Amino acid sequence: MGAYEKKIDIRWSDLDPNFHLRHSVYYDYGAYSRISFLNEHGITPALMLQHNIGPILFREECAFKREITFGDELMINLRLGKSTSNISRWTMIHELWKKGDTLAAIITVDGAWIDTSLRKLAKPPEIFKTAFEQLPRTENFEYI
Repeated sequence: MGAYEKKIDIRWSDLDPNFHLRHSVYYDYGAYSRISFLNEHGITPALMLQHNIGPILFREECAFKREITFGDELMINLRLGKSTSNISRWTMIHELWKKGDTLAAIITVDGAWIDTSLRKLAKPPEIFKTAFEQLPRTENFEYI
């Protein structure tokens, strides 16, 4: 199955003193990918504010496979790995690819939606589910 993809431009400030991508930047790229997908599919910050709901993460993990350095051609993809049927909880998988053929990292996040007024987990509005239905799934996708 396909994936949602974004090109990443590596900035000088993304590097550590060894001229490798800083570990925390991998997570920033994952967040960029997730929020870009949501925004492009109608789940904008304004819509989240309107519904008093936002995404939260329970776990964020990165498996580092190959180094990434300044000048590398980098793409990040996004797939849904697990979800409740109402998308109140989910697992997303990101892969960072160098030069289109070298897997550099795999980021896995477990998340949910929180009511930003009540500060409690929440079931999102139906429009959120509609957007999530557009998110490509992993080969081993499962409902939880």
